[in-house]
Amino acid sequence: MSIRFTAKARRGMVALTIAAGLAVGVAGCGGGGDDDKPEASASASKSGGSGASTQEGTDEPIAELKGEDGLVLQIDSVQRDSGGFLTVSGEMKNDADKAARVSVRTAGDETEILRHGSSLGGATLVDSKSKKRYYVLRDTDGRPLTTTGMPRIEAGASIPVFMQFPAPPTTTTDVTFQLPTFASAPIQISG
Repeated sequence: MSIRFTAKARRGMVALTIAAGLAVGVAGCGGGGDDDKPEASASASKSGGSGASTQEGTDEPIAELKGEDGLVLQIDSVQRDSGGFLTVSGEMKNDADKAARVSVRTAGDETEILRHGSSLGGATLVDSKSKKRYYVLRDTDGRPLTTTGMPRIEAGASIPVFMQFPAPPTTTTDVTFQLPTFASAPIQISG
């Protein structure tokens, strides 16, 4: 399936992408000191589940998904943005006793995304009630609107991550987050 955009539509998408990127950058500023956070008690099991929490304003993550080689994806925020975006953000932690790399499989298998290197471009949100799957957004050059070029993560270290999706209808508040090589987890959309 091929989608064609007019030059005006492309300029609009680029402007929205830049605005969304700036919003994510501003939202990610400040804080720090996350290394001293207590371990979250809810974690995804190999069967694919994860405890979801709606407690906002606490250090408790919304979901924690276990992956390969001791990597853990902690989802801290699922926010609707103006302009029809949904931003999932958190951190990728290495709970192993040695350095690890995020698997190249997390980028998914779409040729356009793979051209741009390592990323979390394979992430999806599944709305079971509406029977819809939402994929990570791409810019006009096909780059996924997500964390890219992830470095090797040292033992005990973490890196901030984000993924942007088209926002489901405002009536949808519960979706399942999926990322290749990680357990799936139900999450709630806020905002």
